[in-house]
Amino acid sequence: MISLDASALLAFLLREPGHERVRELLAEACMSTVNFAEVLGRFAREGQDVTLIAERVLRAPVELVPFSIEQAAIAAALVAGTRAAGLSLGDRACLALARERGIRAVTADGAWRRLKLNIAIETIR
Repeated sequence: MISLDASALLAFLLREPGHERVRELLAEACMSTVNFAEVLGRFAREGQDVTLIAERVLRAPVELVPFSIEQAAIAAALVAGTRAAGLSLGDRACLALARERGIRAVTADGAWRRLKLNIAIETIR
């Protein structure tokens, strides 16, 4: 199982570099609802029908995980270790889910390579 960051799912949906790797991982992916909101927000900003995008994502074998109080606490604790890399709340939500479940976080954001966390991270490009 892997925790999928919004940037990785967007790479897949938009056929950006690394989308092939995300396709390989979809069957074992879970995603925080915070990251799902980020994905939908990206399309909403462009005036696209968010309902259609949501339906497309929901057909994929990705488990959507509600953002919990426990994950919120983990994400908050990650602020100090991720501030220098410029990570957002959404990024930390992905990492919090990975830490909570003891799984790898998968992202398209190369800045995550600089992180010194006790969380396995894979960058798709």
